[in-house]
Amino acid sequence: MDERRTVKVSKYLARHLRHQPEAIGLTPDGAGWVEIDTLIAAAAAHGFRFTRAELDRVVTANDKQRFAVEGTRIRASQGHSIEIDLGLPPSVPPPYLFHGTVPRHLTAIRAEGLLPMDRHDVHLSADRATATRVGARRGRPVVLSVDSAAMHRDGHVFRVSANGVWLTGAVPPGYLRFPGSH
Repeated sequence: MDERRTVKVSKYLARHLRHQPEAIGLTPDGAGWVEIDTLIAAAAAHGFRFTRAELDRVVTANDKQRFAVEGTRIRASQGHSIEIDLGLPPSVPPPYLFHGTVPRHLTAIRAEGLLPMDRHDVHLSADRATATRVGARRGRPVVLSVDSAAMHRDGHVFRVSANGVWLTGAVPPGYLRFPGSH
């Protein structure tokens, strides 16, 4: 499978496992799992065919490990806009986490902090390099530091997804460090 096809299948899976399962007749369980055979059949019935081998390649080759497979089931690791419970236990975060964004969002972030927008949680990275890649998807990246140790001490809950993305409900502005600030 070439890279373009891998990306196409990955985007299709993300859309229907994270955001619009009903568009192809899927009903994930409360934790976001769907049967792989059901997913493949539903996609084919809606004009998008892919094989189990292609799905397995997307799952294993994705550098961000966006999807998890357990037996005969698959789900997105995080990033859902549909109501699900990933069952992730609260975790103690490292002292600092990072968030990649672009300059046009900085005014709102300074005023409101980081909000989940159309997702359930704010997504944070454990390292600057990952946050830089995330921000670069939408333009020139700006990496913000999050004082996650202080947030945790103040009662904010963190969870870490199967693929290492740190999740929290929101990051108030006082816990953010912007480039060039002290």
